[in-house]
Amino acid sequence: MRTAAVVGTGLIGTSVALALTRRGVRVHLLDADESAARTAESLGAGVCRMPDGTVDLAVLAVPPGRVGRVLADKQACGLARSYTDVSSVQAGPQAEVVACGADPARFIGGHPMAGRERSGPLAACATLFEDRPWVLTPCPATNRETLNRALELVALCGATPVLMEAPAHDRAVAVVSHAPHVVAALMAARLIGIEDDASRLAGQGLRDVVRIAGGDPRLWTDILAANAGAVADVLAELADDLSTTVVALRALTSADPADRALGDRLVSGLLARGVEGRAGLPGKHSDVLPVCVPVRVLIGDQPGELARLLAATSELGVNIEDMSIDHSPGSPSGLVELAVTATSATHLAQRLRADGWNVQRVPAVLGDRSTAPVPAPDPETAATAA
Repeated sequence: MRTAAVVGTGLIGTSVALALTRRGVRVHLLDADESAARTAESLGAGVCRMPDGTVDLAVLAVPPGRVGRVLADKQACGLARSYTDVSSVQAGPQAEVVACGADPARFIGGHPMAGRERSGPLAACATLFEDRPWVLTPCPATNRETLNRALELVALCGATPVLMEAPAHDRAVAVVSHAPHVVAALMAARLIGIEDDASRLAGQGLRDVVRIAGGDPRLWTDILAANAGAVADVLAELADDLSTTVVALRALTSADPADRALGDRLVSGLLARGVEGRAGLPGKHSDVLPVCVPVRVLIGDQPGELARLLAATSELGVNIEDMSIDHSPGSPSGLVELAVTATSATHLAQRLRADGWNVQRVPAVLGDRSTAPVPAPDPETAATAA
């Protein structure tokens, strides 16, 4: 691929353009919002003008409901030899392609499974898609040349191609992306108007739950409208579970021991299913998430502290499976939680503490003696380490 066009210069479109430009592809940026295209151009994502001839591939980074019309328009003016999109919904746009009179042979649906809670070209990143799944949904008419160009696009962006049928894709993303966004938004809405004393209690757990609720409401309205049926099915099942949970929690307040016992069983069962479901998510290097133990380190709020901690962990040969930072409002410190394998937790905690870091107690993992609690430091040591 030597030339490409990106139609739509928001977060995803600009990130695609940045990734392609970095790999030597000449990218043309097209957007009805000229200021967005100019911003993307200033970031080095490409040139903000129509190409002189036909490009190898055009990436349509537009809302799902506009894919068919935009494709027909761009094919009519001979923009590209092949076309793909980056829509988070696939079945509807595929049907629109045919309804709008576009040529389906030169089009393949695509959905990179990557994003951020921020939107717009300024949030774009050339590495956004690295090691992330990128779903391709060819229709029966899609020709081999178009499929190969889409596969090359995925490779140039550093992603992993996944071939799926459009309806199966839409059912999958309803569970793993669209319904979770709605749930995050509903939970975040509960925070409107809460008292200051309550908001000060918010920790990293709540922030993790509501993080994706910061997405663009207009964009997400388009996405949910395009996949409304599948998302509604997931939320209906969730609503049933919530209703059961409400009944169980009410039962826990009953004076009747039998009611309380029933409520306890229901709540415990729900939480156990949650643990089972989370354990089924794929990890970084294996088929399932590894059993991890959090090593919590209190660091000062000054430049370079986090980098120093990560460097120290790397020097010890410990792989970090996940990481979070809990900033305490009004406090000149932050609590960094490093998720590492159970067999590494105690070793890491002991070595970091020996190097002067303020490490909190490491929780034991059932059945694993390697993670026995590390004695907490005395107050004088903790104060100097912080």
